Amino acid sequence: MTQQLWGSQRHHTAIGRARLSLPARRALGDLQLRPGMAVLDYGCGRGGDVRALQHLGLDVTGWDPVHFPEGQRRPADVVLLTYVLNVIEDPTERRRTLLRAWELAGSVLVVSARLRWERNQIKGIEYGDGILTQRRTFQHLYAAGELRDYVEEATGVRCLSAAPGIVYAFKDDSARLSYLARQIAPDGEWLASEDTASAISAVVAHLEQRGRMPQLEEMPQPIISLLGHLRPAELKRLAEQEADPVKVERGAERAALDTLLFLAVELFHGRGPASSLPLPVQLDIRAFFPSYTEACKRADRLLFKLRDDAYVRRAMNGSIAGKFTATALYVHRRALHRIPTVLRLYEQCASIAAGRPGEWSVVKLRHQGRGVSWLDYPEFDTDPHPRLAASYAVDLRTLKSSFTSYADSVNRPLLHRKHEFLAEDDPDVPKYRRLTEAEVRAGLYESPHLIGTEEGWERELARCGRELRGHRLVRRPDCT
Repeated sequence: MTQQLWGSQRHHTAIGRARLSLPARRALGDLQLRPGMAVLDYGCGRGGDVRALQHLGLDVTGWDPVHFPEGQRRPADVVLLTYVLNVIEDPTERRRTLLRAWELAGSVLVVSARLRWERNQIKGIEYGDGILTQRRTFQHLYAAGELRDYVEEATGVRCLSAAPGIVYAFKDDSARLSYLARQIAPDGEWLASEDTASAISAVVAHLEQRGRMPQLEEMPQPIISLLGHLRPAELKRLAEQEADPVKVERGAERAALDTLLFLAVELFHGRGPASSLPLPVQLDIRAFFPSYTEACKRADRLLFKLRDDAYVRRAMNGSIAGKFTATALYVHRRALHRIPTVLRLYEQCASIAAGRPGEWSVVKLRHQGRGVSWLDYPEFDTDPHPRLAASYAVDLRTLKSSFTSYADSVNRPLLHRKHEFLAEDDPDVPKYRRLTEAEVRAGLYESPHLIGTEEGWERELARCGRELRGHRLVRRPDCT
């Protein structure tokens, strides 16, 4: 196979897209692509992402050596390198392409690549460090952590795995820290304000959510304008009069724990001085800890506790959210923030190691060994017994990851007792619990080993003369 720039068969790997690629969608969701930013899709293939992002109002250009050779390879705030590194058979050229894209990125480079678990989808023979396909194209597949390490080594900056096979490389370390902080504690939206009273209400909401008064630098400009006539002490007095003290206390506790989680995670990348942290984190440290040094010490102790099997098991057993079993804790994603901080750190460590998938419903945290699985039940809210669509797992001892799809399975695993995966105060818990209680009374759980898959569950429903209508268990018409 001829070794030349963008080998002659590489263009066959470009596919026509009916919607945004997964990396582009992820970058949008992570606020890496925003209006006002210049975006370059480097190696854009047939230009599907370029057209879709332009339709969303972004300033996007694309370049591809075959499909868009006339495109300009100009510097941009964000550069997308989407499934390009896979198709380059020459390791030297592969690295040169990555570095060229990095040079053009002003703020962040988004790198995506196919992963090793896709090997069974590719027909071909081993060639170099990859696979030569039947179409005379090349595919170099990465391990999830390997891609991040490769981009880090080439660019010389700390990178983050946004998802399996998607890596962010930031030019400015403050942007990386801001992204990381948002993953741990998403920024709360400020309430819309049209007058002084509604602006004060927005400040009260921040106080209750964060456990401290906002500083001027954190406020949106419209609220600053509406409250500019008030002295800080007067604004503080008005907000504290209106705020619920219980909510403020809970907000402070939550913010302090989120800060510890952020500092523990940041240790993996090398902590910098307090001045390098995002402003909200700096202000939380000032409000809830004696000093930055003390906050870091507490975060380090939290990390150390992850090594203690007994401590982790006690944390799981005492969690107010999730289903604790003989081997693991299972938690729905909307209850994840309710589990103990050491367990949130456990999940974050796995996401750092191999990336957290975009689509998942329940996370499984093992206490026998150290491993995390993200389980995708797409119909969790609507199906009384949702079917498993896919599982992505990472072993924290070996850092190996694996992906299993159940899309073609005729006998998929399914869930029971949905309420146990949520926090007790979740609004759907009463409905899910009523269904579970009805199924227990009907005898459907007498043989748990039989009901873990679709076929076994259907047989037990038939044996007991029952069927489901939404989240209601009823007698079958032929059994009345």
